[in-house]
Amino acid sequence: MPKCFGIVAGEKSGDILGAGLIRSLKSRFPDAHFIGVGGPEMLNEGCESITPMDRLAVMGFVEPLGRLPELFRLKKALRELMVTRKVDAFIGIDSPDFNLRLEGELHDLGVKTVHYVSPSVWAYRKKRIHKIARAVDLMLTLFPFETEIYNQHAIPVCCVGHPLADKLEDTSEQASLARTLFDLQPADRVVALLPGSRGGEISRLGPVFLASAVAALEIDPSLQFLIPASGPESRARLEALLRSYGLVDGMPFRLVDDSQLAMRAANLVVLASGTATLEAMLLRRPMVVGYKLASVTHFIASRLVKIPFVALPNLLAGTRLVPEYIQHNLTEAALVSEITAFFAGEKETADMLKAFDRIHASIRLNASERAASAIAELVS
Repeated sequence: MPKCFGIVAGEKSGDILGAGLIRSLKSRFPDAHFIGVGGPEMLNEGCESITPMDRLAVMGFVEPLGRLPELFRLKKALRELMVTRKVDAFIGIDSPDFNLRLEGELHDLGVKTVHYVSPSVWAYRKKRIHKIARAVDLMLTLFPFETEIYNQHAIPVCCVGHPLADKLEDTSEQASLARTLFDLQPADRVVALLPGSRGGEISRLGPVFLASAVAALEIDPSLQFLIPASGPESRARLEALLRSYGLVDGMPFRLVDDSQLAMRAANLVVLASGTATLEAMLLRRPMVVGYKLASVTHFIASRLVKIPFVALPNLLAGTRLVPEYIQHNLTEAALVSEITAFFAGEKETADMLKAFDRIHASIRLNASERAASAIAELVS
């Protein structure tokens, strides 16, 4: 009988992880079916999604409250679907507030459950580990340091590495090609500005990023800035932001469509904390990381989160490899200082790039194949 897997992803990064996992599971189970919630990447691999993935894309502590009735209805529908279809395993990809609840209910009904991407249980709400132990048959982590807490609580865990580490690498040829595509010269001084893809991120980070760029440009008129837009809505917000400063899309501020290409072409990346910082690290790009949360969310998070860093390169290194500025510390003056110091040659990057390479090697584990192998062992 063909295998049937339940699978739910709630945002773009999970959609990419899910698509790679589906491909690798298909190589082991060619007739397998995949049902649940996914985005365009997972749909292209044949996943049946019962609702658009963006219905799960809610963040923060306060923001999801208005969506609770809809989310409860969706959870119930998915639970009934998984039981009716008698799935061999349910795989929740990230989105822990939703997926762990669903996994717990399915686990109680005898369904084998997998959670792909560890919640930040090592950072805050550590008591969740007991809920995870009751809900999950297998935890798949992206980073080696995340396995310790699961081993301590006897929860089956496998570090699979990060798919981006399998995919991304940096070469001078790629950087040169990226510059050529943007009509940039080898000696041009280029900064990629990535204030995030969501509307809230752009509204909170975009103004300080752009104000800093304008101020840095006054100090060094040779600077050029590439600003990636993740889609039409993001581009519209960024265009409006440029207009608010009397700027238009064009030199020295250009809106572009490919964030990785922009990072490859840049000497320095100024970006929001998140997966993009991992991409920048894997591309061996010096960076300055910033982030601002909604005021209420930050008030709650600041009392719950107990970690020394938020930028992924710093978390993975266990030390401050790259500058990071959070909430009220994220100021125009701080970013201008970082940008001008970098191009003045005041920042030594050789040791940082060596650390980037060591981290890259530690998480380049053929993630999708490793994850599929662990799941295959579970269902067999």
